[in-house]
Amino acid sequence: MDSYLRMQDISKSFPGVQALDRVHMEVQPGEVHALLGENGAGKSTLMKILSGVYQPDSGEILIEGRSVQFSDTRAAEQAGIAIIHQELNLIPQMTVAENIYLGREPRTKFGLVDYKTMRQAAETELQQLEVRIPVHARIADLRVGEQQLVEIAKALSLHAKVVIMDEPTSALSETEVEKLFKVIRWLQQNGVAIIYISHKLEEIFAIADKVTVLRDGKYIGTCVVKESTAQQLVGMMVGRELADLFPKEKARLGEELLRVQGLTVRHPSQSHRNLLEEIHLSLRSGEILGIAGLMGSGRTELLMTLFGACPGQRVAGKLFVRSRPVELHSPQEAIQYGLALVTEDRKAQGLFLQLPVQWNISIAALRQVVKRWVLRHKLEKAMAQRYIDQLRIKIPSLAGAVETLSGGNQQKVILAKWMATAPSILLLDDPTRGVDVGAKAEIYHLMNQFAEQGIGVIMVSSELPEILAMSDRILVLSEGRIVAEFSREEASEEKIMTAATRTKAA
Repeated sequence: MDSYLRMQDISKSFPGVQALDRVHMEVQPGEVHALLGENGAGKSTLMKILSGVYQPDSGEILIEGRSVQFSDTRAAEQAGIAIIHQELNLIPQMTVAENIYLGREPRTKFGLVDYKTMRQAAETELQQLEVRIPVHARIADLRVGEQQLVEIAKALSLHAKVVIMDEPTSALSETEVEKLFKVIRWLQQNGVAIIYISHKLEEIFAIADKVTVLRDGKYIGTCVVKESTAQQLVGMMVGRELADLFPKEKARLGEELLRVQGLTVRHPSQSHRNLLEEIHLSLRSGEILGIAGLMGSGRTELLMTLFGACPGQRVAGKLFVRSRPVELHSPQEAIQYGLALVTEDRKAQGLFLQLPVQWNISIAALRQVVKRWVLRHKLEKAMAQRYIDQLRIKIPSLAGAVETLSGGNQQKVILAKWMATAPSILLLDDPTRGVDVGAKAEIYHLMNQFAEQGIGVIMVSSELPEILAMSDRILVLSEGRIVAEFSREEASEEKIMTAATRTKAA
């Protein structure tokens, strides 16, 4: 089959950076073509060129064999190229129909917006996708998965032949992911090509036909997915074979650092419902304790409560840090007792994105760099540089905004921030969410280092292979209760999922 889209020898540079170096990629009609690479590999730049945001320095784009040049995004849309960004490009206060036809609203003969025709057309697009979303609903009232489907309907209304999806499942539940995959398969059957960008290899193997890998702005290769292995793709992405992606080392357990007895937390607005119920757990020095469970099982609520940021009303339970009873009413108190929390949403809760790297690292340990009520910039800079070196954080400068860093390096800045407080207990909520494979391996190495230093680690993760590989013990949460505990040796995906889907009624 002839390619619908061909990108040949695409190069693009920015001041001091060669973002793309003679990259090529071909996509056929009705094909799901994955684009893989670590953060900084050039994926986003290549897709911005394809969607008309950037123009290449050299190279050629061909649509159905015809050379094209996109001066802007509108030109790309007219050629049948649509992009669905990770940060969805919808207006929250407008309706579904208004968002789908924004800037292309049908008009009456008097020049007014024809809302009836617009709603009917929007309903037609959604019905094609077998999606039931009211076209008069506000975007702000929809779940993220529904908003994503609205973006796809918008792309169809543009008569898109190629739809670029950038990390489309990063904020979706398992049910929403299945619904998205169903829509993608419908698009395939109707001849629409999908360029699918994701860090999740299991998704690539579930939905993609081919995969193109970039590394350091260069084209590494294109593979047929069903003829490839995860190990092969990881090796192509990072430039080395990761014989052991999860480098877990044998734990040397020490004293008990944390004990939780009978912790119960009531829902803030539903008095008949508990977020957490009769939680009992312990954590020892040098131990990595994994917390597994489905979304909504209480995993994040448990970590927040331990960190003094209880999301509900704590009605029962005792906490002990190094055998000493404590009452943690705020994160400040938790920090004083040696606890640190890496939240699951680093951009919203973990970082000040527009502020410098060194400020983000020092913010939780100001006592070390403030003398006589004055911030000592030399001390702050020295402390930040020490943790940048220890954690091997790649930054252009200490004064640069943290928003310019890759996801993996942003996550390491958060780890640096908390290591500066010298914690004895580190709480990690989905610590590798949204980072590439190479950065994941680096974070796993850091977890090992922390454990070797005697820090106790509690890790919540949505990825079972991560839980199984990095944990010394595993607790399973379901509906706010601990329903199972497994040693590293006895745990399996089947056992964890069986426990995680257990309900109170069962």
